[in-house]
Amino acid sequence: MPLNLELKIKVNSHSPIESTLKKNGAEFMGILKQKDVYYKTKSGLLKLRIEGKSFTLIKYLRDEKGKRWSNYELLDLRGKNPEKYLESFLNIEAVVEKKRKLYLYDNTRVHLDEVKGLGKFLELETLLVDGKSDATRRFDFVKQMLGIENHEQIRKSYRNLILKK
Repeated sequence: MPLNLELKIKVNSHSPIESTLKKNGAEFMGILKQKDVYYKTKSGLLKLRIEGKSFTLIKYLRDEKGKRWSNYELLDLRGKNPEKYLESFLNIEAVVEKKRKLYLYDNTRVHLDEVKGLGKFLELETLLVDGKSDATRRFDFVKQMLGIENHEQIRKSYRNLILKK
């Protein structure tokens, strides 16, 4: 199961973050329109990510209290309508729709998200490549570059934030 280190904060504007990313050579990967359908599970999170005509089922086991390490698995789905298919036997818990600007910096995915009903967010996801200490070092560098403080962190998924509304 892949492992990454995550952080999420609410922001008023993406402009200063984008400016810093561009100034430091982050690679702009594109704009993504995503719909995440979360299903009720006994543990962890299970969501269907719909991105254009692509359907990916994602299972997460996440540490919500500590440094937010996430184990996850991806399963690409094909067929006539995977969303309708899953809806026929799984209970939908929440739906999150977002527009995401994606940047990549040293194995860290930087997401500039506009989430319907919630507002603007910055998310970082640093992929574990050469151990946790290396990932932590790279993650901390990007946080410092963007001026992010730990107290700003939101330790909840968009699913939890939507359910809380």
